Amino acid sequence: MTNTLNTLNALSPIDGRYASKVDPLRTWLSEAAFMHHRVKVEVHWLIALSKSGLAEMPTFRDGSEQKLLKIVEQFSENDAQRIKEIEAVTNHDVKAVEYWLKEQVKGDSELEKASEFIHFACTSEDINNTSHGMMLNGAVNEVMLPKLMEVHQTLKELAISNAAVPMLSRTHGQPASPTTLGKEMANITKRLERAIQQIQKVRMSGKMNGAVGNYNAHLSAYPQFDWESFSKDIVENRLGLEFNPYTIQIEPHDAMAELFDAFARANTILLDMNRDLWGYIAWGYFKQKTKEGEIGSSTMPHKVNPIDFENSEGNLGIANALLRHLSEKLPISRWQRDLTDSTVLRNLGNALGHSLLAYESALRGLRKLETNPSRLAEDLDQCWEVLAEPIQTVMRRYQVPNPYEQLKELTRGKAITKEGIQAFIQGLDIPKEAKDDLLALTPSNYVGKAIELTLRLK
Repeated sequence: MTNTLNTLNALSPIDGRYASKVDPLRTWLSEAAFMHHRVKVEVHWLIALSKSGLAEMPTFRDGSEQKLLKIVEQFSENDAQRIKEIEAVTNHDVKAVEYWLKEQVKGDSELEKASEFIHFACTSEDINNTSHGMMLNGAVNEVMLPKLMEVHQTLKELAISNAAVPMLSRTHGQPASPTTLGKEMANITKRLERAIQQIQKVRMSGKMNGAVGNYNAHLSAYPQFDWESFSKDIVENRLGLEFNPYTIQIEPHDAMAELFDAFARANTILLDMNRDLWGYIAWGYFKQKTKEGEIGSSTMPHKVNPIDFENSEGNLGIANALLRHLSEKLPISRWQRDLTDSTVLRNLGNALGHSLLAYESALRGLRKLETNPSRLAEDLDQCWEVLAEPIQTVMRRYQVPNPYEQLKELTRGKAITKEGIQAFIQGLDIPKEAKDDLLALTPSNYVGKAIELTLRLK
C-alpha cells in the first residue's frame, strides 16, 4: 500500500493525492514492474537457449532452470533498487538488468558458465518491447477490464431496474418524444459493451530479432540455426504475445496504438455518460444517496454535488489526452530507431491510471443514484405537446390534409394542456378506433419499444 507521507511532494496526483486508488496498476506498470518483466524476458531467453542444442550453450539441469525461474518469482523491491544502482554506473537500464542477472548466478558453476549467453544477440528493444507487451496484458486483464466490466454491470442493473420508468427526452435541449430512464441507461450499456469487446480483441505484439529486425548478430554466431522459429516460440509460448516477424529495431507499437485507441473510445462513452447523468441530477431525475459526515459545499449545507461524475469526467479528459498521444506517437520512429518512444512509454501508468480513477469515480456516482419518479412524472405532465408527433403521424396514415402543419400551428412555442390536445383529437376526421387510441396516449405511456429494448439486456 502506498505510504501517504511520501505523497505530499509528488508532482503527479497519480503518485500523490490518488496514489492509493491506482495501487493495483503498480504491480504491472511501475518502474519496478518494468525491471521485473525485463528479468523475466532475459531468463526465458536464457532457458530457451539452454534447450536449443547450440554447441557452446550447456543444457541446464532441472535445478538450474528452477533457480532461474525462482529469480523471476522472488524479484523484490530490493532487487529493483540494486538494478538502479548498477544503472547509475552503466547509464543503460537494460544493461543494468543483464549485469544484475550475472550477479545472481555467481557461485552456480553451471549458470555462471552460461552467463555470457544472458542477453545473447539481443538488442535492448528485444527485452523492452516484450516486457511492455506483458505489462500491458497484465494491467488490462487484471485491473482495467475488470473495473470497466464492473461499470458495465452497474449500468446494466440501473437500466433494467428503471426499464419502465418514463422520462421526457430532450433533443437539442428541448422537450421531445418520451423514452424511459432505463432505455437511456441501456443505450450507454450497449455502447460500453461493444467498447469492452474492442479492447478484448487487441493482441499485444512482440519481437526478438535483433538490432534492426534481421537476426544479424544471431546468424553471425550460428548461421545454420533457425532463429526466427526460435524467437517466435519464446514470444508466443513463453511470453504470451503475438509474434511480429517484420520490425525495425523496435516493435512498431501498432498493437499498443490499437489498445490505447480502444480505451480512448470506451472513455469517450463514459465521458458522455458522466455529462448526461450530471444533467439528469440537475433536473432532479435522480437524487443522490448521502454519506454521513460528507460535505457537499463549504458554504451551502443543503447541497449534494455530483462530484463523482465531475471527477470522472476530468480524469477521462486527461486520460484520453495521454492515450491519444501514445497511439499517435508510438508507431512513428525515424528510420530504424529513435529514442522518442522510450520516454513516452514511461507514461503508460499515467494514461491507464487516470482511466482507472475515472472508472472508480463513475462507479461511486452510479451507486449513489436514486431514481426520483415523481420529478420525472412532473416533467412529462407539463409537456403534452410531445404527443403532436403521434397525432400527426396517424393523421398522415388517414390522409388528413396538412397534418404536420396543423400540429405545428397548434403546438409550436405554446403551452399545451391535456385538454387542448384531446380537443384537437376529438375534432379529427379519422376512424373512431384510431381516435380512441390517440386519446389513450399520455406523455408517460408514449414510449414505443423502450421497455422491451431495455429488458433485452437481461
